[in-house]
Amino acid sequence: MQTKQVRLNEIYSVMVEMLESGGTVNFNPKGTSMLPTIHNDGDRVVIKKSTGPLKKYDLPLYIRDDGQFVLHRVVGVNADGTYNMCGDNQWAVERGIRHDQLVGVVTEINRRGKVFSAENKLYRAYVVLWVWIMPLRHIFFGGINRIKRILKKG
Repeated sequence: MQTKQVRLNEIYSVMVEMLESGGTVNFNPKGTSMLPTIHNDGDRVVIKKSTGPLKKYDLPLYIRDDGQFVLHRVVGVNADGTYNMCGDNQWAVERGIRHDQLVGVVTEINRRGKVFSAENKLYRAYVVLWVWIMPLRHIFFGGINRIKRILKKG
């Protein structure tokens, strides 16, 4: 099977058309911000159009005001209807994401032929735990990075 890599902004109009007609879109996310949930080495996500307000722990694809596509988790819903987002491999929260910036929300993650539903109870429990330990992530990841630097010097 022949494949071609394209950037999301190149197919955005097709994505919107598919989602608006009730279809789904799947793609391979790039980057490490969603580790360990989504890996950069072939994981695929399936998104659908969000039919209402997002909930804490949802995983939307949204567009920043600068045009960058981002796949980060909802870690908070604000009284004004905006969202606070954070990657699973990050601890800095991006605040004030508006509903009009949302493209779709992840319904499935495909890894090496296995499909994980975003509604799976085990997945949801993992997500709740992962968001709950968010304040401790910088300590954990900072410690790992320090150990790596020490080992490189030695």
